[in-house]
Parts: sequence; structure tokens; C-alpha cells
Amino acid sequence: MSKKQSYVIAWIEIKGERFEILVRPESAFRYKEGEKVEIDEVLWSDTVFKDSKRALKASPESLRKAFGTEDVRVIAEKILKEGKIQLTEEERRKLLEAKRRKVIAYITRNAIDPKTKLPIPEQRIEAAMEQAGISVDLYKDAESQAIEIVSKLARIMPIKIAKALLEITVPSDAAGRAMAEAKRLGEVKRSEWLKDGSLRLELEIPAGAQVDVMNKVQEVAKGRAMINVKVVT
Repeated sequence: MSKKQSYVIAWIEIKGERFEILVRPESAFRYKEGEKVEIDEVLWSDTVFKDSKRALKASPESLRKAFGTEDVRVIAEKILKEGKIQLTEEERRKLLEAKRRKVIAYITRNAIDPKTKLPIPEQRIEAAMEQAGISVDLYKDAESQAIEIVSKLARIMPIKIAKALLEITVPSDAAGRAMAEAKRLGEVKRSEWLKDGSLRLELEIPAGAQVDVMNKVQEVAKGRAMINVKVVT
């Protein structure tokens, strides 16, 4: 591992004893968020410390007692998932902004205006959050925060989390590619091959993603797909 990269301390306290590891901040938060990040990409050093600032290593006996193993990678996984990460103000600001953008993107994709049944632009979501004084928690996952924030925003604007069911018919020469793309974009609830070889299917997607999904289906079908929004719930 390169020692030129900056690191921060991730730590956990178990039965009154503190254990620390040195980690790369961005990779550590991506891992904590549930992204597929190799633990070796997160670790800056292969050592578990009692006190990293004083270079005091945790003893093998204390590791076995606290974690049931001396394996640094297994221990690191537990510290990252259940412990805390110390950050500089600049790192905290950068990661908090990235989390905020992620929360807003989730709301935009999954929420609609229940009056018009149309998606709500990111700028409007962002402005409403500022108006309501809603902040984002760095240590809480984006999806659960987004759902909570939608319930708060509903007090000042029409908004709700919803699903849309699209009825899509695609010509025969694009049917196979369209089916593959549909499975990637949402959940295929029903599909039917018509006599002329064309494909009709019902696709459930996040309601806020309607425009994006329609554009991608039309791209595969070269603009020849027939798409109807069957229902929004």
C-alpha cells in the first residue's frame, strides 16, 4: 500500500477497550455506505492499534478477546461497519456534500408531485430542503435519510415516494435488447410476445425515473417504442 495517501482513524470501543485502524477516508465511507470496495483499498496500514498516535499496537490477546480473531481484515470490517471514523473539517465537508447530493438524487428518482404525478427536479428538492432547514447526517445511509426527508418536505410541498407502471411495446427487431434493458431499469411485472414478434411488457420503476427510463427504452428501440404510464401509486 502507498503511504503517500492521507489517512484518518477509524475506531471502536469494545468492553471499555479502544481499537483503532488507519484508513483512507473516501474509501472507508464508500465501504461504510455498503458499496463494493475491497478492504485492502480501505486500509492504509495492516495494524490494529490501541493508540495510533502513540504507535501503541493492540496485543494479539486483546484482539482475540474482543473480535475472536487476529485477522486484521476481519477486524477492520467490524470497525468500519460498527465503529466511527475521525475526519478533518475539509474531509468532513467534502464527504457531507457527496452524501447530500446522493440523498437529493435518490429523492428525485423515487419521488413525484402527487398532484401532477410528475417527477420533481433536483433544484426544487434542494431549495425545499434549504427552506425547511433540513440537513443530512454523514453517518446515516442515504436511502433511509431520503425517505425521512420526504416526509418532512411533504409538510411544505406536494411530494411522495411512488412507483410507476409503464406499458411498453417494442418492435420485433429491438425486442430482445429492450427486454434486457428493461430488466436493468426496473422490475418486469408482465411480458408478452405478440404475433408479429413485437414485445409488450409492464415495467415497474421508481416514479421519478419515468423520463430517464422512457428515453433509454426509446434509445434501444430507435424511437419506435410505444410507452404509456399505466399507473402511478
